[in-house]
Amino acid sequence: MTNPTTETDQQKFKRLFPFIREYQDLATKYNIKDIFQDNGGKYLQLLMVLGLTTDGAREGNDATDSDGNEYEIKTVNIELTDQFSTHHHLNPVILEKYRKVDWFFAPFKSIELQVIYRMKPSAMEYYYSKWEKKWHDDGGKDINNPKVPLKYVMEHGEVVWLPEGVEQFTYTKPKKTEKTQITKKVN
Repeated sequence: MTNPTTETDQQKFKRLFPFIREYQDLATKYNIKDIFQDNGGKYLQLLMVLGLTTDGAREGNDATDSDGNEYEIKTVNIELTDQFSTHHHLNPVILEKYRKVDWFFAPFKSIELQVIYRMKPSAMEYYYSKWEKKWHDDGGKDINNPKVPLKYVMEHGEVVWLPEGVEQFTYTKPKKTEKTQITKKVN
């Protein structure tokens, strides 16, 4: 076995890859076909923590509990943004589906789950009404991925999970770093 302190990145990858396969095997049991796509690895953790299942389909709500209740699940990496994405083609049909289910919102710091909030449809109605009005005002044009701010979730959601030993979730917005300008080389 290679000494982990002297191994190359490629050697480290080869050493770790069997564990990634094992992680994917676990995800497959939960109908998650790719842990690296569509937050698959994060969804796996949430399904296990919350005791939910999924059929793996891209249509319908994200998960179901043992009583048959359906849920929407949204994740965000708070090192990148503090808003949850919703749906790429939001319209009244999707909103009607959303109005029938509770939502779980899960902020991650990179890959580390920080907290899980649950929100009832009544707590989401502020956004449902706003989005529905926008859809009508824009002549029935689907809305591309409207966001739900983490701040709103923290103010209106119920904490249903925190890491062991953690008593509350506190969010501090990351400091903005200077963007690197990339220019094309002209031949």
